[in-house]
Amino acid sequence: MATKKVLKIVSSLITWILFLLLIFMVFVVISSKASGGEPQFLGYQLKTVLSGSMEPTFKTGSIIAVEPIEDPAALKKGDVITYMQEGGELVTHRIIEVMNQNNQIMFQTKGDNNEDLDSQLVLSQNVIAKYTDVTIPYLGYLIDFAKSSKGMAILLITPGVLLILYSVVTIRGALREIDKPKTEVQDTGKPA
Repeated sequence: MATKKVLKIVSSLITWILFLLLIFMVFVVISSKASGGEPQFLGYQLKTVLSGSMEPTFKTGSIIAVEPIEDPAALKKGDVITYMQEGGELVTHRIIEVMNQNNQIMFQTKGDNNEDLDSQLVLSQNVIAKYTDVTIPYLGYLIDFAKSSKGMAILLITPGVLLILYSVVTIRGALREIDKPKTEVQDTGKPA
């Protein structure tokens, strides 16, 4: 009797895990497509780390959570910021120095793993977000995969198929349990 109870709990747990995985994958794919790049969650942007310039703070392939900046003047030395470079590329580096030149706030930045300072100062209006100290290792590879057509299809279909297959197995097991008592009654009901 205790074994059946444990199996029932494990079965429910597996069903919920598969269901939550399906919901998470739908969120990742839809959020990536809707934002035109990185997904967003609870007001935070999730950025994929594409280089090792900030190691060991965060590694290549990680996802970092950043929050949009409303007042760049509040940023200080030591903050890790995401900013737009001249070519439109996003970079996330640490502020080494805050400067005020001609009533324009600018930041000298550097990657933690780089020996040299960044060659260009960052204008305050180019700062997009500030790093929140939340990093999820290796999830960036999954997000990049989810952006592709193949990745989107696989990440949406696989959890759904697993959930359906597991449901079929669970239903078959339940039907066997229902048929089991009928068979036992028929066997014991025969005269000897």
